[in-house]
Amino acid sequence: MTDTVVMFYDLSFVPEGDEVVVGRVDTGSYAVLPADGAALLEQLAAGMPPERAAGWYEAEYGEPVDVAEFLETLVELGFVKENGAEPAAAAPVRFRRLGRATFSAPAWFCYAAVVLAWVVVAVGHDDTRPDPGQFFFTGSVLVVQLVITFGQLPLIFLHEAFHTLAGRRLGLPSRLGISNRYLYIVFETRMNGLLSVPREKRYLPFVAGMVCDLVVLAILGLTAHLTRTPDGALSLTGEIAMAFAFTVVMRIVWQLQLYLRTDLYYVFATALRCHDLHDASTAQLRNRMWRLLGRPDKVVDEQRWSAHDRAAGRWYGPFVAGGIVVMLLLTALGSLPVVLGYFGIVAAHLGSGRFDLYFWDAVLSLVVNAGQLALVAHLAARKRRQHRTTATVRSEGHD
Repeated sequence: MTDTVVMFYDLSFVPEGDEVVVGRVDTGSYAVLPADGAALLEQLAAGMPPERAAGWYEAEYGEPVDVAEFLETLVELGFVKENGAEPAAAAPVRFRRLGRATFSAPAWFCYAAVVLAWVVVAVGHDDTRPDPGQFFFTGSVLVVQLVITFGQLPLIFLHEAFHTLAGRRLGLPSRLGISNRYLYIVFETRMNGLLSVPREKRYLPFVAGMVCDLVVLAILGLTAHLTRTPDGALSLTGEIAMAFAFTVVMRIVWQLQLYLRTDLYYVFATALRCHDLHDASTAQLRNRMWRLLGRPDKVVDEQRWSAHDRAAGRWYGPFVAGGIVVMLLLTALGSLPVVLGYFGIVAAHLGSGRFDLYFWDAVLSLVVNAGQLALVAHLAARKRRQHRTTATVRSEGHD
């Protein structure tokens, strides 16, 4: 140790019970430190030389500390400026005003009014309540397939944009990106810096997407109602709106599958002040299962998780199991009726005995679906081969 001051990047310190979450907002690098460790880091970051900081810690807490080892850990976390390095100037947070407007009091009033209006309409008109039977708004399965596939993209984008704006309103550099999972386009929100704000401010960024989905669902239901034909039936516009409304409901219910670490999972983890609630709770569930099956050799050491995470995981575990029940219900009541409806329409078109547009529509739809499944299987197999090759190379390197 020397008496030289160690230079640190700007760090945030957020108390979480008996611990403190310390991190860099610009890089998203965080560590959970005990209160005394965070206090020592604050002294160092304030300009106290390591030797003096060690003396301060011993006087404050009555025991010595290895400051050199502590500094090595801080270097690994990227908290220390090495060789006088300076971080790139932080760009101003764009769309912060838009984020504040999106979640302002007038905006919340409008959201509530729209949802309430749809609820009132849905009570008296069951055709404005999403249902699997509304998915096929036309006899052409290929048209339904293409419209739903590409029409959902703006709605999914809007869901993620609400997450991003909820972070931007707090001044966080949250980002909305476009990626892919195999051949499917997906939107992803990265909320670096969320752990740098107090716990009570993190909930909205997590649930903002569901708020968006609920408002979109209400707008689609109202659109269907307001575009009725003169005889009171849903127009084609209304039928398309209700087909999309069904997909929105599926996405909202999907959030209840907590074992997938959905938005609601992070709400639970934040409320319970846990840092690894998912792994702690699932490990405990698996351990119980292996003990019941008489396989103690499969039991993992639960001490790798904090006592707090283990305590919360004991009663959170049933919620994880409940997520699996939700998945089964979602499949049985949502996905399966759509799949059966699809094959029912295709079978009717192929078995009509007429080589008309509907026949070729069904054939082309089957070809497109079969091609997608084959491509996904091929990409999955290739990914597994790449993982095996990488694992083999690493093993040979260790040898």
